[in-house]
Amino acid sequence: MNLTIKLDNVGRRFNREWIFRGLNFDFLQGHSYAILGNNGSGKSTLLQVLLSSLEVSQGKVSYSMAGKEIEASRFYHYVSFASPYMELIEEFTLQELIHFHFKFKKMVSGLNTDTLIDLLGLTNSANKEIRYFSSGMKQRTKLALAFCSDTPALFLDEPTSNLDKNGFDWYREMIGKFTDNRLVVVCSNQSHEYDFCASLLHISDYK
Repeated sequence: MNLTIKLDNVGRRFNREWIFRGLNFDFLQGHSYAILGNNGSGKSTLLQVLLSSLEVSQGKVSYSMAGKEIEASRFYHYVSFASPYMELIEEFTLQELIHFHFKFKKMVSGLNTDTLIDLLGLTNSANKEIRYFSSGMKQRTKLALAFCSDTPALFLDEPTSNLDKNGFDWYREMIGKFTDNRLVVVCSNQSHEYDFCASLLHISDYK
């Protein structure tokens, strides 16, 4: 069964300014896409539209699985998302956060809380509260929760923000392990974050 997101003449504006418009595009499960543009160009806005978190100003966004329509309000069941601006529950320990997250999402087969923490390389921090994590540790945690959720779509906004060289190598390792047969969308303006993506969508083409 394959997930499809279809954009039909989609546009979004704030006040009188168009962020993008006239966008016709199909996102298909099993393929990887990069949404490209300078800071402030509208990449994250388009991602929020795809997530159905923002309504469009013109056109239509439709979702389907194996040809059967999915209501926009239920799309969150099908997607995992990570971004540097996404909040974590700071009072939870890492172990508690993982348990909480996977009450709402199914974990990828073959994983459990311990193996996920091991994947993160944070075994010694399993019982540390998230508020005591560095920005890099928090970003790795956000990415790991998204990568390890069993969803057909994976959306990543500026995924290596706050990561050092080791964190970047870890990110690429996770891409290799957890993106098979998923619809992957990466918002970025740094080629090392998206150079594995087969299709590129430039926001500037839709101004």
